Amino acid sequence: MTSLQERLTDGLYGLGWSTVKTLPEPVATRLGRTIADLAWKQRGKGVRRLESNYARVVPDATPERLAELTRAGMRSYLRYWMESFRLPVWSPERIRRGFHPKDLHFLTDGLAAGKGVVLALPHLANWDLAGAWVTTELRTPFTTVAERLKPETLYDRFVAYREGLGMEVLPHSGGSAFGTLARRLRDGGLVCLVADRDLSASGVEVTFFGETARMPAGPALLAQQTGALLLPVTLWYDDSPVMQGRVHPPIEVPQSGGRAEKTSVMTQALADAFATGVTEHPEDWHMLQRLWLADLDPSMDPRKGTP
Repeated sequence: MTSLQERLTDGLYGLGWSTVKTLPEPVATRLGRTIADLAWKQRGKGVRRLESNYARVVPDATPERLAELTRAGMRSYLRYWMESFRLPVWSPERIRRGFHPKDLHFLTDGLAAGKGVVLALPHLANWDLAGAWVTTELRTPFTTVAERLKPETLYDRFVAYREGLGMEVLPHSGGSAFGTLARRLRDGGLVCLVADRDLSASGVEVTFFGETARMPAGPALLAQQTGALLLPVTLWYDDSPVMQGRVHPPIEVPQSGGRAEKTSVMTQALADAFATGVTEHPEDWHMLQRLWLADLDPSMDPRKGTP
């Protein structure tokens, strides 16, 4: 990305946060849907990748069904952005009634036990809203990690935005995030990580919808090293303004095996929980990037033979 493109990107996000948050909510909702439909019709790179990813999630979908699903996925994606641009001006009451999680006791019991909890989420619905709900309704601060974006001013915008919602945000790069997360967990704290796409190229290989993908090792390693609970969380939208969610049962640390083997087993269990949520609500999975190894390295595509 050139410096001009970086400045334009930063300016567009800044315009979103400064303008969209001033719109009445119904107007922002209609605007998001209009932008989503326009992007879907233009079939840019991100839309084509989303459709390709959905083809793996719903392998028996007809071309018409796949196109319909991708359109719904773009509308869900833009709902995420419209909500995120407006979250800083939502009242505490609006945040509280904006999310309805099921099986919350897995989280609250874990925190009450003082063990520390790692919540691991895929890119489903609005993870920022879920985080704001935790800090507002449960009055529980937490620590998360953010990818370093370019330009640096855009990364700073995202950090300020999330810190304004009550989150502690650490940079993904730099090497110190893991140690800080472990300290928070040993103190009985909460860590929330979006964990369905590896950003380090050194993640754990898992089977995801029948093919190999990489997911981050961090959640499993943190649970092993600190004794914290590892809880998958899935989110989805329905036809109401309220986002839905589910806290899944804890992923246990295996009793036998080395660290790498335990990490592999636990990360696969995370992937399976994520797959359950994506299967039930594929249109709310906002994966507009390459994920499977066959897409990252076409020579690994089993449909084209093993290299």
